[in-house]
Amino acid sequence: MKKNPVYIFAITGVFLTSCITSPPTEFTQRHIQTKTSFGLLEISSFDIYTEDNALHLLISGTSSKNTNLVSVRYLKSIDQGEHWSKPVDIGTNPPTPLASRGNDVQIAARGDDIISLWQVQGEIPNNGPLVSFLSHDSGKSWHQGKNPAADNNGDQSHIDLIVDTLGYFHAVWLSDPEENGYQSLRYSQSVDHGENWHTPLKLDESTCSCCSNTLALSPNGAIHVLYRDMKPRDMAMLTSIDNGISWQDKKIMGNFNWQFDGCPHVGGGLTFDHSNNFYSSVWTGFSGMSGLYTISNSQTVKIGKNATHSDIIAMNDRIIVVWDEIQPGGTAIFSSQSFDNAMSWSTPQRLSDSGSTATHPRIIASNTNAQVFWTEKMNQQQSKLVMTWLD
Repeated sequence: MKKNPVYIFAITGVFLTSCITSPPTEFTQRHIQTKTSFGLLEISSFDIYTEDNALHLLISGTSSKNTNLVSVRYLKSIDQGEHWSKPVDIGTNPPTPLASRGNDVQIAARGDDIISLWQVQGEIPNNGPLVSFLSHDSGKSWHQGKNPAADNNGDQSHIDLIVDTLGYFHAVWLSDPEENGYQSLRYSQSVDHGENWHTPLKLDESTCSCCSNTLALSPNGAIHVLYRDMKPRDMAMLTSIDNGISWQDKKIMGNFNWQFDGCPHVGGGLTFDHSNNFYSSVWTGFSGMSGLYTISNSQTVKIGKNATHSDIIAMNDRIIVVWDEIQPGGTAIFSSQSFDNAMSWSTPQRLSDSGSTATHPRIIASNTNAQVFWTEKMNQQQSKLVMTWLD
């Protein structure tokens, strides 16, 4: 997940109640959502990356009824998603993505250099290594690169990818090359636009095996990764202040102390404001406290009991959180905003249409507005990508 380019502040388990309020200024949904599949029969996975005024979109999905061929396509917008370039298929016969919502294809870009990453099917069903495809001409042409994991051993999944102001690309993923029986959090970086990757580092010995990871940059140049730990199953954050060479001890986000042996399949969101303050959205299944929370420094605020997959962004004067939530007739996308550094939140606003299953929202910000993306499936129809604007 891509966030605004910090040192870690102490995080405590302070819980506030009744923190959904109505600030004096409400955002508005600019116009009806745009729904598209960009020529695919359906969208199974996507990632969005913002670079200055450009948006880079990577999508995967079936492109043929007869062969069930899964394609990966790249598109670019230079007007905040109002218009998009012609889709470009990455590779003529690229390895088939083993991608779904929560284990999405990934993209990051700086200038003419773009890296895409995804998991492919290996010898064991629903299990396989990473592949990378690179473009050095702004997405016009692509060639296969090296695997950041340095080998194709075992299950390599739940990737995230960002690029810093120096043009260095950073990747995290889950894998178990030692065959310990559980996943670990791995990291690598490329300083030559994806042509080569540094020897992977093990950031955490044991993690939850099925929850997405989130990389974020803070304005002071630090790199952060949000992930779900093993014991307890709370979300945790690691930070590097030396460009990925070393990583500080993990900070538990929320201190729910959730002891759970299963896989919740729910990651979280992470962003930073211009003062290097962090804001995170995390979900817990801890009995009596289950639901979605926002965490900022020492503030922990409950957003909703039934909210799950989320994302969060810091804008000029506000913080916006988006999430999906089960409603009568399907799963819906909601949003709320805060004008007081995430201490209180506006009344939730529904963004998706009724009668559909909408899931895994992503939010990005420009200087003037925010854009929200999600996938949505109407009854007896294929899944589409939906985008809307918040002013």
